[in-house]
Amino acid sequence: MATSVLFDAPGPKAKTRNAILAVVTVLVVLGIIAFVVVQLGKSGQFDSKKWSIFTYPLVQKSFATAALATLKAFGVAAVLSLVLGFLLALGRLSDHAWLRGPVTWIVELFRAVPLLVLMMLFYYGLPTVGFKLTPFTAVVVSLTLYNGSVLSEVFRAGVNALPKGQKEAGFAVGLRKGQVMTSILLPQAVKAMLPAIIAQLVVILKDTAIGFVITYQELLYYVKYLGSQVNFGNPIIPGAMVGAVIYIGMCLVLSGIAKYAEHKINKSPAIAKAQENLAVGVAGDETAGGLPPGV
Repeated sequence: MATSVLFDAPGPKAKTRNAILAVVTVLVVLGIIAFVVVQLGKSGQFDSKKWSIFTYPLVQKSFATAALATLKAFGVAAVLSLVLGFLLALGRLSDHAWLRGPVTWIVELFRAVPLLVLMMLFYYGLPTVGFKLTPFTAVVVSLTLYNGSVLSEVFRAGVNALPKGQKEAGFAVGLRKGQVMTSILLPQAVKAMLPAIIAQLVVILKDTAIGFVITYQELLYYVKYLGSQVNFGNPIIPGAMVGAVIYIGMCLVLSGIAKYAEHKINKSPAIAKAQENLAVGVAGDETAGGLPPGV
């Protein structure tokens, strides 16, 4: 029987058992979905009165405007989070304790504070000391500080996961620490970190919804507004369904962009250059006697 590195390949009985469990799982999920749909139907959530509100051009335009507001906050926060995460990661990787210590405290602080609390502090708390932020600014700053701190750990872990010999090989050929980081370590680490980075970007996209608490008029804010329309039977559930479809669509687009970026990175000359720099470094170190032959 064929085996795997981690476990034995399933035999006939195990395959039958797994197939039965898969069928039961699918049936249970379908049953839950059917139950939810039936309950929604009984509560009148599929009545034409509730859904007729989406036929109005103004409502359609408002949904588009709210979606654009969501994307605007996401786009700005995503770029700033990546930049901040990179800078904080460099600080945490520093050999200087006077820099590494404060950066570590900053990262741990903003990772520990809930995002909702950050938004409320920036929007409702700062005016008490003379600073007033717009809802958009409060959302972006909060998302940047929180997700930048999380991404800094992703970057740091990606660099630290590379074999130490790669860094030593770079030093062996006379590269400075910054050159080793940019020419050898980062190009290879980005490839390994990409899934985690994309996952965090999806989190940023979804977390923009928390902005409705501080009156930022994004998608969830407009869904909540639709739910208060008494003339259409308070269509909060239909509005939430439409909003969920839009969120799913945006996440799928982001995932598609991520796959395209991963494909490009895999073929990137920077990765090949990093491997070449590594090979040169190892060869040079062996020649100098720093490494035993064959290592």
